[in-house]
Amino acid sequence: MRPLGLEVADIFRQIGPAYRRDHAEHLSRGQRRVMSAIERCRTAALGDHVEQCDACGHQRVAFNSCRNRHCPKCQSLTRAQWLEDRQAELLPVEYFHVVFTMPQEIAAIAYQNKAVVYDMLFRATAETLRTIAADPRHLGAEIGFIAILHTWGQNLLHHPHLHCVVPGGGLSPDGQRWVACRPGFFLPVRVLSRLFRRLFIAQLRSAFDGGQLRFFHGLAALQNPGAFARYLAPVARAEWVVYAKAPFGGPERVLEYLGRYTHRVAIANSRLVEFDNGEVAFQWKDYRHESRHKVMRLQADEFVRRFLLHVLPPGFQRIRHYGLLANRTRDAKLAQCRQLLDSPAPASAATEQPEDYRDRYERLTGVSLWDCPLCKHGRMICIETWLPGSMPRGPPSATS
Repeated sequence: MRPLGLEVADIFRQIGPAYRRDHAEHLSRGQRRVMSAIERCRTAALGDHVEQCDACGHQRVAFNSCRNRHCPKCQSLTRAQWLEDRQAELLPVEYFHVVFTMPQEIAAIAYQNKAVVYDMLFRATAETLRTIAADPRHLGAEIGFIAILHTWGQNLLHHPHLHCVVPGGGLSPDGQRWVACRPGFFLPVRVLSRLFRRLFIAQLRSAFDGGQLRFFHGLAALQNPGAFARYLAPVARAEWVVYAKAPFGGPERVLEYLGRYTHRVAIANSRLVEFDNGEVAFQWKDYRHESRHKVMRLQADEFVRRFLLHVLPPGFQRIRHYGLLANRTRDAKLAQCRQLLDSPAPASAATEQPEDYRDRYERLTGVSLWDCPLCKHGRMICIETWLPGSMPRGPPSATS
């Protein structure tokens, strides 16, 4: 049985100091910051405030969050706000889900050159989708889509890939018609795969020629141009994996999907099964064996190593919008699409007055942070705030 409340933070707090000492030469500054943030999240180290029920007097201490995007506990409000913003962008058409994956040989280069190669993955994917969609032999339209970077598989190993959510159609070249794709079919994946491979390899070679790539340890020999060319030769001939999942069927399913995928981290706390005797057990889905649910056991050091594989470069944008959904022209393009589809714009949920984060959280998630957990009808009001590193004077009382 999973221990109540077991979290990634518990594992980091117990072995983090020793892990940082033993692996000092291999940890980046970003990885250290992520470990520290997760360990300190919702503890006195980040400060806290005391809340009291205005009806029964019950008190509780609420510790502050780290808000790090790699933290399993700090994504709910950000995700809810992002989903509300996307609600206004949905069109009344079928939506498709296309996944672009790089071969393991390229993933190895990507791990040592995250910012360069992950950005390359976005650019090659975007150019592939827009080029094939614009071809009159396929769709002949300008499309829009959201691309979401995931760098992990269910076993926490490094597996970079992009999830793309795409409306099933786009604007005609003259902007006067909505061009719909065939029901249940978006674009041919084999055609997408071949162009994606060609564009990615071309960008990778260009980055190498421009001195943008660095190679270490087992890949150090690739600094030699001849060795790099020989390494890429079989990859350039292999089939790259691009696949389209079953269409969502409608915009109402899109947000459900996005809510699960957009602000995920490498592993959720809910997947942890056990942490005992220096070993971590967690649930995973084995896609190579009919998606069977299994339990994987790793030494704690190896679990932390795998988790840290997925720390992104500072400031790296892992959710991007393209085409009709590009930030600069999105409002105008969507208005044009809705006019052609004879679809009214969705009502805005924006509020004119500044909104307390607890009101916003309740509006977006349906969960109230105001309600008293004891009497169920009072409101929890902040009565005292404590700076990071300090603690309330004595335990909060639960008296009414």
